[in-house]
Amino acid sequence: MAINNKSPKKKVGLALGGGAARGLAHIGVLEVLEKEGIPVDMIAGTSAGAAIGALYAQGKDTSLIKRLALEWGWRERIALVDLALPKSGFIEGEKIKDLIGLIMGGDINFSDLRIPFACVAADINSGEEVVINQGSVLEGIRASISIPVIFTVAKWQGRYLVDGGLVNPVPVNTVKKMGADFIIAVNVIPDVTKRLQSPKAKAEKEPNIFNIIMQSSYITAYQLVKPSLQGANIIIEPQLANIGLGDFRRAKELIRQGELAAEEAIPKIKRGLTNLNS
Repeated sequence: MAINNKSPKKKVGLALGGGAARGLAHIGVLEVLEKEGIPVDMIAGTSAGAAIGALYAQGKDTSLIKRLALEWGWRERIALVDLALPKSGFIEGEKIKDLIGLIMGGDINFSDLRIPFACVAADINSGEEVVINQGSVLEGIRASISIPVIFTVAKWQGRYLVDGGLVNPVPVNTVKKMGADFIIAVNVIPDVTKRLQSPKAKAEKEPNIFNIIMQSSYITAYQLVKPSLQGANIIIEPQLANIGLGDFRRAKELIRQGELAAEEAIPKIKRGLTNLNS
């Protein structure tokens, strides 16, 4: 009897981090990975990374995701704001969920995705990390993007969930538990001090309540970024220090920075995969 000594192909996992508008840089990264033929066997995402990761996991073309991001003007962004009575947050988040559902073609289940996918949220009562990988994809995304106070909390399986960036900004360990042998992590949360050192920072106006909430979440997430990246084989970090968390109008620049960072990482990724599969 012939013995097959050929090892099974190693699996590549992608961990996409949170960062509000800066998460649009993920689109540029995905575009480059796709163009270079880098396989993606599983994805885990937090916050913005969950939204973009889910679309890619469904099989949406990166050019479509890119076009949607570039076409969003200020009118479209305002139309997504459904104000809520401020019981647990200012924005209900249902319009954003409906938009993602429209792009996906309905409220699909995780089991219907082409690429295995999971997203990360945080239990606001216990502080625990919650990995969502079953049931409604839209409910999972809605929980993962729920920046505290900005969005109302999301209820999922009897738990009240908020933005996963509070517990796991770049879910490397999640994609590892999914079975990834080689992990590419994308971090879009730049060093806080780099933004403070920029010439533009000195001219900034006094922050409003929304700026303060967003920046507070960002500072908290930044403290957790380095630990969350442990275990990644490749870390892609677009240069985003001079772009704000709410700068969705700079989508073209954000996507381009993602492309540049990914292009720089491609030789290391290909060497790593060659060594892993040899």
